Amino acid sequence: MNKYEIMFIVRPDMEETEIKAVAEEMKKVLTDGKATIVEEKSMGQRELAYEVKKFNTGYYFLYVVEASSETIDEFDRVVRINEKVIRHLIVNVEE
Repeated sequence: MNKYEIMFIVRPDMEETEIKAVAEEMKKVLTDGKATIVEEKSMGQRELAYEVKKFNTGYYFLYVVEASSETIDEFDRVVRINEKVIRHLIVNVEE
């Protein structure tokens, strides 16, 4: 298992419960793939450096996970088709 940092930004034009539901949905994709969540952070609403899909702000979430590459590939697939997530980044953390 490799260690990854996953950050994603959720659209700001939704209710708080919907935003939390999107974060839980993304977390479920990881846990269903047998990933271990080492750290989980909700960083709140922040200003974006530049406009993304006509949004200037977004809700940031950060997960540090230990997972197989297949689980990360599945997460990447799911997050790309989720219209509520406007941007994501997956980084392999080398120790």
